[in-house]
Amino acid sequence: MAPRISGAAATGAVRALGACLFFSWVGRHGDQACETTDGICFTWWDLAAVPLTFTTALITLIVVYKRLGIRPRLAVVPPTVLLAPFPLAAAQTTAGLWATTVTGGAWASFLALAAWNRYRILGLSAAAALLLTSLAVLYR
Repeated sequence: MAPRISGAAATGAVRALGACLFFSWVGRHGDQACETTDGICFTWWDLAAVPLTFTTALITLIVVYKRLGIRPRLAVVPPTVLLAPFPLAAAQTTAGLWATTVTGGAWASFLALAAWNRYRILGLSAAAALLLTSLAVLYR
């Protein structure tokens, strides 16, 4: 079980780091492209950043969790992808890139831990605590 959790944590950390770097690049690209525009300006990357990030995260999770033998993927993958922006945004606003990377690893490992009956309550409790803490940080 330990290699599965560490694999899920590594996947979560890499996804969080990649998403932060991608959104930072999109922001810089949008600022540079819209530098001479006085009104509202959107680039293709601005509009496609969130769908591309979610799609990449979903495909990555499905492939990695299948290789790690984490089941039921249907119960683990959607909360990992859909609720992850809250803890990641809280970590990014308070401590920066490396805190976001660590938080992404913790979030993925907590929800992967919830896939096993023996550790389901521990995994869901830890994920819920991280989610509630991040909501408190974001909306205080």
